[in-house]
Amino acid sequence: MAWFRNLIVYRLPTPWNITLEKLEEQLKRVPFERCSGSEQQRSGWISPNGKEGALVHSVNRQWLISLCTEQRLLPSSVIQDEVKERAEAMEAQQGYAPGRKQLRELRDRVAEELLPRAFTRRRNTYVWIDPTNGWLSIDASALAKAEEVVEMLRKTLDDFPLKLVHTQISSCSAMADWLAGGEAPGEFTIDRDCELKAPGDEKATVRYVRHPLEGDGVDEEIKAHLARGKIPTRLALTWNDRLSFVLTDRFEVKRLAFLDLIKEEAEKAAEHADEQFDADFALMTGELARFLPALVEALGGEIIES
Repeated sequence: MAWFRNLIVYRLPTPWNITLEKLEEQLKRVPFERCSGSEQQRSGWISPNGKEGALVHSVNRQWLISLCTEQRLLPSSVIQDEVKERAEAMEAQQGYAPGRKQLRELRDRVAEELLPRAFTRRRNTYVWIDPTNGWLSIDASALAKAEEVVEMLRKTLDDFPLKLVHTQISSCSAMADWLAGGEAPGEFTIDRDCELKAPGDEKATVRYVRHPLEGDGVDEEIKAHLARGKIPTRLALTWNDRLSFVLTDRFEVKRLAFLDLIKEEAEKAAEHADEQFDADFALMTGELARFLPALVEALGGEIIES
């Protein structure tokens, strides 16, 4: 199993009243199938372990599902080159350049002809569901990618009462407080990456990459940027000496990395590939089940909507 590298975190009701069997049954309505010759893209659910089998992988009441998306790669530059060549041939034949309507029709025709011959690319997006504690996290590098998965789940499932997580303190405000004070709360520690942006149209940006944020005047420099109104948009942190990550101003967790000790524990617990898959998933979700409440608590707790 590929360990999650990002987290877009959502909330489900606690507990989410759906059984494993019911979720499996509903996901089977939209299994992954390859794009037809005329399709630009197609998505569907596949077995998370990369083999033929159940669409929901369950270990210790933690569920893993995977959305597979196949996309035909047809760059606009390829279409434009073909349209230009055909437009020149049309001009030579009819004695005048094709008009806007002809060019539009020509572009549509070229795209339709080239699409079946285009190469395809697949990507799998994994979703971890903790139905007991009400977490749903998507391993996606951007909210837009996560929302594609959410939209597919809404189309697939009969009932899907999902919400984004909202905390009492915004992540950018919390990061500003931590940087100003020189430390993060609880079991969190500040690492060596930080990004600050000025509000307004220019979006003046200051980045520290693999750079200590304490000593040599750097901490005072950061405080000066904060005093001038710059807002932290990314901050590298470590939690409990167990995992490292970058927190964004949109409450996204990026560059998630589980420290080697955790992966060594998983390797010791498994003897073959199937056991390794289960051990990786069990240890990953065990850590995340403790990490997410700690992160929410560091941001003042969760706003519970009535």
